[in-house]
Amino acid sequence: MGMTEVLGLLGGLALFLYGMQMMSDGLEAAAGNRMKAILEKLTANRFLGVVVGAGITAVIQSSSATTVMVVGFVNSGMMTLKQAVWIIMGANIGTTITAQLVTLDMDMIAPLIAFVGVAMVVFLKSPKMRHIGRILAGFGILFLGMDMMGTAMKPLRDFEPFIELMATFSNPIIGILVGAGFTALVQSSSAAIGILQTLAEGGLLPFSSAVFILFGSNIGTCITAVLAALGTNRAAKRTTLIHLMFNMIGTIVFTLLCISLPLADFVGGLTPGRPDAQIANMHTFFNITTTILLIPFGSYMATLAEKILPDVVETVKRFTLLGDLTDEYRRGNFNLGQGAVYMDLLDREVGRMLSMASETTYNSYQVVLDRDVKRLEKLDEVEDVLDGMNREISQYISNILVQSRVGNDVFAIKELFLITGNAERIGDHANNIGGYVKEMDEKAISFSEIGKREIMEMQAITKKAIGLVLDRGLDATEMLTQVSTLEQTIDDMTVRYREQHLERMHRGECSEEACVLYSELLTDFERIGDHVLNIAQSYAKIAARA
Repeated sequence: MGMTEVLGLLGGLALFLYGMQMMSDGLEAAAGNRMKAILEKLTANRFLGVVVGAGITAVIQSSSATTVMVVGFVNSGMMTLKQAVWIIMGANIGTTITAQLVTLDMDMIAPLIAFVGVAMVVFLKSPKMRHIGRILAGFGILFLGMDMMGTAMKPLRDFEPFIELMATFSNPIIGILVGAGFTALVQSSSAAIGILQTLAEGGLLPFSSAVFILFGSNIGTCITAVLAALGTNRAAKRTTLIHLMFNMIGTIVFTLLCISLPLADFVGGLTPGRPDAQIANMHTFFNITTTILLIPFGSYMATLAEKILPDVVETVKRFTLLGDLTDEYRRGNFNLGQGAVYMDLLDREVGRMLSMASETTYNSYQVVLDRDVKRLEKLDEVEDVLDGMNREISQYISNILVQSRVGNDVFAIKELFLITGNAERIGDHANNIGGYVKEMDEKAISFSEIGKREIMEMQAITKKAIGLVLDRGLDATEMLTQVSTLEQTIDDMTVRYREQHLERMHRGECSEEACVLYSELLTDFERIGDHVLNIAQSYAKIAARA
């Protein structure tokens, strides 16, 4: 085997992996958010879970992507561990579609499919059509890579060292380890099995040996979910453990069956002379059979995972569900399937921050009205949490923006970044308002009954304005219109209340200190209105681009 064949093999492998990645990225961009919505609404029905997991994985062509989504949902509390079991089982069935597609005779039309796909990406402006173009381009490039690898591997049939190496794979342990290791390296069982099909199709690897590498690849594919779970909570790590247990149990069962029974001969006999189809059929048979065997024990697997990974006391204080994930982004552990889930988590955390800002703003007015100095400590604690949330969300956003796989979500992420900053500033102004009670207590300052009523009106309209941006069921355009009206009302109230308070001071109804303090409170009130309007505008922009 000369340098030409080696370069051809590497080039074919590169095209195959790139085509697989391109196709999966296009599929996820086109359907990822819909798939996420389906998963999120999933019931606890085990059979429905398996069907949904298989269907979604068949659509996005990656069990790793589906598993990563599930890890994200369990991490956020949107899905229970037992629900995750059924999704994972279904995902293992759905991933077999890729191997079946590879068995198609596409050599003649693969270049045409790739050309059409690339032309759509380059010349069309519609994001949806460009996603479809990436899918077609990836599909065509995938087959071009397989054909290139097959051509480069032909001289290996007479290369003695390679023949001897292939012979060692007849040992089940070696075959499983090689399959697991290579799949972990490329982070895609579909890619690993596609390469295995190419080897078998070229007559370089007998089906009886290929099955053990195939079984090992099912274990190796868990590495993507393992990486995704590194920065998550205990429940998400258990989800990954269940995925690993499923494939390890299946590998043990099928290895014993192939050793003790002529299982490989039976499956191979279904498509004689078609090694690629034999591998695809064994892959499908492996995952369907393993699912059937384990579906009655799914709840027990979840219980076992909880015993292996019991709850532990968190040693690092985190303010959001996103805190640990920023470290994973820095390490480059941003895997297929995470985009839709982590975008959803980001949106939820920003919403939670806004809810907290709304609550502390309402309480800050109440502290002033009640002159309750003791509650200042609680306001300070909330302010610390808001600062921590802003810091973690900002770090998270800054890290994912440098990744290349957030697609159309870049615009929304940038707007959420602005919303986070405005929410933090609302918290600052709320803390300022509450803090005035300390000076009131020290200097024995009090507001008149009229002034107190005005503060109550500020409290009510502020709560209403923030409530509008938190109402996700409200049409974004209508929400912006209502918030804009309220913001103008806040501006008008600020001017009117300041004039009225000056008149009260002129009449001697309040002190000079009270006037200065009240004027500062009005400034914070008006600034809160500005920040709420900024938030409403950002949400409206996100909705307009959706």
